[in-house]
Amino acid sequence: MHFKEALLTKKDLTLGTLAGLLIGLLFLPVLNAGKPDLFLKINIFIIPFFLIGTPLGLLLANAISKKIAVIWQIAKFGVTGILNALVDLGSLALITWLARNSFAINSEDVIVSIIPIITFYSLYKAISFIIANINSYYWNKFWTFQKDGARRKSNFLQFFIVSVVGFAINVIAASVTFKIFAISPAITSDQAGLIGAIAGSIIGLVWNFIGYKFIVFKK
Repeated sequence: MHFKEALLTKKDLTLGTLAGLLIGLLFLPVLNAGKPDLFLKINIFIIPFFLIGTPLGLLLANAISKKIAVIWQIAKFGVTGILNALVDLGSLALITWLARNSFAINSEDVIVSIIPIITFYSLYKAISFIIANINSYYWNKFWTFQKDGARRKSNFLQFFIVSVVGFAINVIAASVTFKIFAISPAITSDQAGLIGAIAGSIIGLVWNFIGYKFIVFKK
């Protein structure tokens, strides 16, 4: 497949910097939940690191793309994917905290007794995934895959179908991973939830890139 040579624009640097800022902000509560001791040591460096590192990484990817053009799109998808993953994790952490403190519902509580794998964590993860997926659509449509002019209803239908498959892959992978790690006395329920969300996001990202690039935003 032929890929056009990537051109780094002001829009790319602006959105890359914005994404870096959002990634830094969203990573703070996630790190605090997962590794509070490490958070106390490095929290002041997190936002500057991503704020500077993200556009620098895009510059490097753009240079590499002169030889391997698809690298540029993969790099933008990667930035968007990290942002989406943190929107997912941040939403999950917030929902988990609200449910536990407001309604005394724990993540590991089973919703339906005959299906023990379906816990409230699965419900929380489904909600956080939907929130992240809405964010994903706009970043991928208007930046990663540059489909500003596309307004066809089929575009939304294709995105919905690909996302539903990605949703199933994400939630199933996250739920299974959570169940595996939740039984370990070495980590907390919140940490097991974050591990599950990370596993689901990584596996889902692979499917999403393939689906978005070759089906939804195909040029």
